[in-house]
Amino acid sequence: MKKKKGSKTNNPFCTLVLALDYCLFNMILMRRIVSFFLLIFSWSLFAKPNIVVFLTDDQGWGDLSLNGNVDLSTPNIDSLAEDGASFDSFYVCPVCSPTRAEFLTGRYHPRSGVYSTSAGGERLDLDETTIADLFQAAGYRTGAFGKWHNGMQFPYHPNGRGFEEYYGFCSGHWGDYFSPPLERNGKLVQGKGFCIDDFTNEAMAFMEKSVKAQKPFFAYLPYNTPHSPMQVPDRFWNKFKDKELKLHHRDPHKEKRLHQLCALAMCENIDWNVGRLLAKLDKLKVTDDTIVLFFHDNGPNGSRWNGDMRGRKGSTDEGGVRSPLLVRWPKGIKPGTKVPQIAAAIDLLPTLADLCDIPAKTAKKVDGISLKPLLTGRQEGWSERILISHWKGRTSARNQRFRLDNKGKLYDIPEDPGQRIDVGRKHPKVNAELLAAVKKFDNEVASELGTDDRPFVIAHPGAKRTQIPARDATVHGGLKRSNKFPNCSFFTNWTKTEDKLTWEVEVGASGKYLVEMWYTCPKKDLGSVVQLSFTNKGSFVSVGNLVQQANDPPLRGMENDRSPRTESYVKAFKPMKLGVIELKKGKGMLTLQALKIPGSQALEFRLLMLTIVDN
Repeated sequence: MKKKKGSKTNNPFCTLVLALDYCLFNMILMRRIVSFFLLIFSWSLFAKPNIVVFLTDDQGWGDLSLNGNVDLSTPNIDSLAEDGASFDSFYVCPVCSPTRAEFLTGRYHPRSGVYSTSAGGERLDLDETTIADLFQAAGYRTGAFGKWHNGMQFPYHPNGRGFEEYYGFCSGHWGDYFSPPLERNGKLVQGKGFCIDDFTNEAMAFMEKSVKAQKPFFAYLPYNTPHSPMQVPDRFWNKFKDKELKLHHRDPHKEKRLHQLCALAMCENIDWNVGRLLAKLDKLKVTDDTIVLFFHDNGPNGSRWNGDMRGRKGSTDEGGVRSPLLVRWPKGIKPGTKVPQIAAAIDLLPTLADLCDIPAKTAKKVDGISLKPLLTGRQEGWSERILISHWKGRTSARNQRFRLDNKGKLYDIPEDPGQRIDVGRKHPKVNAELLAAVKKFDNEVASELGTDDRPFVIAHPGAKRTQIPARDATVHGGLKRSNKFPNCSFFTNWTKTEDKLTWEVEVGASGKYLVEMWYTCPKKDLGSVVQLSFTNKGSFVSVGNLVQQANDPPLRGMENDRSPRTESYVKAFKPMKLGVIELKKGKGMLTLQALKIPGSQALEFRLLMLTIVDN
């Protein structure tokens, strides 16, 4: 019999079943709701904090309004100190690549094979564990955006050192900061606008993708300013171009006005980009869960106000190696924390690993120590220590109060930051202690460098492409570099067939590789035959082609310079295919030469690119 629509049942058994079913449904629903909130709670409780690291290039300690410079305004960078911790006495290296190496490894740079800023000496030994290796192994997405300066060819490349994403350039400096040629994970691309703005955009996009993927991120922004060439967008330059400065270098006659003004404008551009990224963290709602760290790679690259300290970039004196260190982490660091204890770039790897509860398991023992107790207010029993500054045979030592300079003179830094009065006779015990520390460092650490016999690695199976720049070449004959600083240089004056370029290399994997060459050549000089060859244990293979298409662009870069430069200008080099070469694994000599030169010169050369040819 059919039940009438809308009627109710009076069967007690059915009523009981329905009631039990209703209760069971609600119990399951409540369990799921509770499980969901427990999951969210546990995720927030145990989730690793994100990391953002800003490292600027050639910015002095005095180039922040935070440190008393009234000639510029850096409110966004200053806010990191207000909302987090600031270190009064933090030390880096005298120049770029060593500081980057010490940040990446937690070890003094001579231990890791870094002894130069170019031509292979900037490379980090392959048996070193990097901070990116640690965070990647801990489940972080890792990205670097900017100037790498610790090796170009894989596995020295950032993609081989723990960074899954890389956008920028690997050389020590670049020839143009407005839409320059850059690379993305080994592939050459064209930059978009002013490079610091571009790097920040890429880092923010990386952060956003990581948040959407619900993965913690480690974003490293090694900016390349205010390193020369002195270039900055109009909106920042216009504020400074006619400015009368109130603060000056301790030796005012050494100042170069345009250089000073542009450096300050570039610092304000950095601050603007720091502000943009901090706002992005707010928008992504991860500010409280993100550790933001800011520091410089060495002292200022010019004679400008730096708190009366002696020394600038390249010096092991206080002004050459003192940097701000600002660390913000709303969940873990009390706002306005001031840290008077000395610290250094070697401390950053163990510190960040400790803050994120990541085991700092590195292949070799680190020299740095975790600064977590100083950041979290648990500094009882903090031990006195000695920090070493070293570059090109010059070694200086710093304890909490004194600095022993590379000539053996002792200075009381709190009383005499300008290093004017030698107090070694007044403090013979301290003098002897720091002298002993310098001797020990020179004997046990600096001596680890030895002779660099590392070839340039090409055709490695871990990378599809290998870039081989003019920077790394050995010159034979009358070829000339476009500038004495090799990082962004190219070769000219290729007038004889005896002239050639060579690279000592190691082929990582046997295989076939497409060879492309970036060149310029005016129409009147077309017709040269260019050959690339590889000699390996008596075997010889080569590939070559005729230069048929003219490419005669003018020098560029000067149109964006605010102050005269010392580095090379650049050109719009274009690639031509030389062909496919079959290389065998192993060490050998790569040689580029012109077999025929019908015009006044063969070409101007910028770089080679090898790309694996899929079977």
